[in-house]
Amino acid sequence: MPVTVTMDPPTTAPRVASAPELRSLATQLGIDVGDLTKVCPADARELSKVLFARLRAVDEESDEYSYVRGTLIELNMALVRFCAGRFGHRSESVEDIVQVGTVGLIKAIDRFDPSYDVEFSTFAIPTITGEIKRFFRDTSWMVHVPRRLQELHISIAKVSGEMEQVLDRAPTAAELAERLELPEAEVVEGLVAARAQTAHSLDAPAADDDGGQDSALAARLAVEEPEYEKMLALESLKPLIAELPERERRILSLRFSADLTQAEIGRELGISQMHVSRLLTRTLTMLREALSA
Repeated sequence: MPVTVTMDPPTTAPRVASAPELRSLATQLGIDVGDLTKVCPADARELSKVLFARLRAVDEESDEYSYVRGTLIELNMALVRFCAGRFGHRSESVEDIVQVGTVGLIKAIDRFDPSYDVEFSTFAIPTITGEIKRFFRDTSWMVHVPRRLQELHISIAKVSGEMEQVLDRAPTAAELAERLELPEAEVVEGLVAARAQTAHSLDAPAADDDGGQDSALAARLAVEEPEYEKMLALESLKPLIAELPERERRILSLRFSADLTQAEIGRELGISQMHVSRLLTRTLTMLREALSA
């Protein structure tokens, strides 16, 4: 499940801005450290370098470590929004994508070492993007679809959005195939596969033929199957019948499978019709009680 990250510092934690190196750097850059949402990318990179040095210098169990880590997360949220923007064509809400990307940002912050000869953004973007892709792979497809079709669907969705802006309408499969330089049948296959990405609730109201709201979709699809209860009862009876003595099973088979009368069953087994009736009544009563229980 996506995780929402809160940035409220502990009341007992020393403010990061009080660190001499951070305050000095912020003053030089003319930045209000308390308003991290207005820090430009270039300033964020410089501040992050100081914060990462500070983060690695304090105890991981301390309040200051938690606050410095939280400040780094808030300071670099622009990276998450940048990565999330690359998936704007997906049906999932932007808020959900940003929350998943934030998990990737946190992982990147925890793994990054200031001694790496690389900018943090270069290290973090693949981690954030990978976390978002993993979210789509694990949760967004309601039915398993081959990876080839998943990738084809992404390509179709991206090109379809661009063509719709130009054509002022949804492009046809033939137009998409021409743009992607693929066989039309393959594009159609990708469009069909896209239906497996989401599922609609059977309780959701379905539109009627006039465009209004009709009854729930389940009411349209559901039908009364007269044989269902019979099959359910038969499956429930199987283990109960298997536990009966051989003679009782034989009587049930002759009566309900061979459709013999009680007199015919009596002659078959060498017992009276009255005895067959008593055995049959006793067996059916026992099975009925077992099913009810």
